[in-house]
Amino acid sequence: MVSPITVSINDLHSYAMAALTSIGMNKGDAQTIADKLVLTDSWGTFTHGNKLLGDYIARIEAGGTNPLGKPKIASEGPAWAIVDGDNAAGQIGCNFAMNKAIQLAKSAGIAYVGVRNTSHFGAAGVYPAMAAEANMIGLAMANDIPSVCAPGSKKAIMGTNPLAYSIPASKHPPILLDIATSTVAAGKVYAAFDREETIPTNWIIDSNGNPTTDGSLYPLKAALAPMTGHKGYGMALLHENLAGVLTGASISWQVLNWIFDDQTKPTGHGAAFIVINPEVMMPLNKFFQRVDDLIDEIHNSPSVNESEHILVPGEMEWERREKALSKGIKMPSDVVSKMRDLDKRIGLNTHWLA
Repeated sequence: MVSPITVSINDLHSYAMAALTSIGMNKGDAQTIADKLVLTDSWGTFTHGNKLLGDYIARIEAGGTNPLGKPKIASEGPAWAIVDGDNAAGQIGCNFAMNKAIQLAKSAGIAYVGVRNTSHFGAAGVYPAMAAEANMIGLAMANDIPSVCAPGSKKAIMGTNPLAYSIPASKHPPILLDIATSTVAAGKVYAAFDREETIPTNWIIDSNGNPTTDGSLYPLKAALAPMTGHKGYGMALLHENLAGVLTGASISWQVLNWIFDDQTKPTGHGAAFIVINPEVMMPLNKFFQRVDDLIDEIHNSPSVNESEHILVPGEMEWERREKALSKGIKMPSDVVSKMRDLDKRIGLNTHWLA
């Protein structure tokens, strides 16, 4: 079993940059992807950080993702835009789209930007975090190949179709939620399988529609369970419409699995971003004060464990990031194994992975 490794944020970022530029990506785009993967790892969301880099690079090498793709505006209005991702890596097209939504919201107050011709965009939370940094409220969502059943179905109906949002504050870090509309993200099933762990009975169903603890069945012979039953299914369908139908992206089974399907072909994913500029509705300092007051009220609510306060979404992730900035990130064994495999395959000879 590979041992966990503690690595500095700078060293982890350098590793991702070296890997991406080694296969022909320009430094600017490589930095965009590296920034988002390292941010994700620093939050402790290891299923969507540098663990994915090897699979991203494999699809680039096979021709299914364009390492030199340049996203562009396909159509736009005063408060909306549709972006053609040019089949660049998902982080490239979606970073471009969120920046466009922030720009539009500065004048319009609220903006929607959808993306087509993109790929897996990683952790959804990295995009609303961009809006929070610009003192705005941000939402992000995406569609994916069906891997989640609907209540009563024997097979997958919807993708994991994630939702993330962020709300900026002043004395507190931004509120930040990032969830799949399945009971768990697919990456957690893969991670449990890599670690030879049995999964809980409410994570997936087998081909007969019965709960199973055998993670090896997923995704070919099993489907993820929807988050909170019909509620998660309903949310996933909304995201399919906003990120897939409305953008002109592929929908449902037209979307390719970015890891397992033909890596020479584009995946056709879609994504959508909504940004709200609170400053057009009230003074920004008043908005921040109201968010801070709300967080304080939640913190001061009675808790079962009197030594701990009630957390708001994202609080643990920002605390982990602060610790990571000073002490490095402890990368789990399954992530280290994936990174080590990539390092050897493309000949980086990263010293801390030896």
